[in-house]
Amino acid sequence: MSIAGRPIGQGHPPYLIAEMSGNHNGDLGRALALVDAAKEAGADAVKLQTYTADTITIAHDGPGFRLEGGLWDGRTLHDLYREAHTPWDWHAPLFERARSLGLTIFSSPFDETAIELLEDLDAPAFKIASFEVIDLPLIRRAARSGKPLIISTGLATLGEIEEAVAAAGDVPLALLHCVSGYPTPPEDCNLRTIAHLAEAFGGVTAGLSDHSQGIAVPVAAAVMGATVIEKHFTLSRADGGVDSAFSLEPAEFRAMADAVRTATAAMGRVDYGVKPSEAGGRDYRRSLYVVADVEAGEPLTATNVRSIRPGFGMAPRHLPDVLGRRAVRRLHRGEPLGWDMLAPPAEGPHG
Repeated sequence: MSIAGRPIGQGHPPYLIAEMSGNHNGDLGRALALVDAAKEAGADAVKLQTYTADTITIAHDGPGFRLEGGLWDGRTLHDLYREAHTPWDWHAPLFERARSLGLTIFSSPFDETAIELLEDLDAPAFKIASFEVIDLPLIRRAARSGKPLIISTGLATLGEIEEAVAAAGDVPLALLHCVSGYPTPPEDCNLRTIAHLAEAFGGVTAGLSDHSQGIAVPVAAAVMGATVIEKHFTLSRADGGVDSAFSLEPAEFRAMADAVRTATAAMGRVDYGVKPSEAGGRDYRRSLYVVADVEAGEPLTATNVRSIRPGFGMAPRHLPDVLGRRAVRRLHRGEPLGWDMLAPPAEGPHG
């Protein structure tokens, strides 16, 4: 698959998405600065979330509408989403800023009106959030645009993922393994699921939407074949924000981007040959050398022939065949040993 002309998949560096989420803290200037910082930090794309508190829930404090435990303990859903949402009139300037920087920008829509807004802005792809993976009408509506879809799979069973993939139809698709724990402990990450997703769905582009702290998990995911990596992004965790606790700051995102790309390049292929960086190294492996002067006709012994560095003499494996043979000429200390320096082995009594 590709997004805005950038190929994504095996054979290409992982596609790195900086998720802004609500880390703009209600300030458009900060949101624009996040776009700038994502570009500088090495992201391939910056991603928004397109909803309002009223399109994602209702203002209500009844059972189930107030969060218990975790980062947002005690908050009502409507209150949390009112704080975290990205106002719709910010989208156009954010898209304009990203495009002026050559940075891809798209969003996670949470209802049909959000998709319509993003279509008007010519978003090059849609992201379906983990909690919406069971909203098959939303997926079908996004797929009707014909744009690539990225679907996160947090909380979903394999059967629910199968239904989401079916709803996506034939549009280019990436599935992101995701654990919807905020933050996610590393032992919950189960990164082997990435390869299983790709296999289970016929080689679909597979990656990771990560909520762990730090960069170790996404780097490991890249080594295990993730071709898309999404990570929450903030200017500074000290400034707070609904997602700041599990977000990377710009220097950390840059470190992740560099490490992910280096790790991916290092995977390479199965290759036992001499690499370009090893050029000349073979000359300094061990080989057989004359280590004491030997007169013509004198036998070679463990005293005057040894396996040492450098590597311009005979291979060390020939030492048993060499010992006891006689020199055909005077041999000098420091000469690499060669077959032409040795007399033929003595014949036995029946030779």
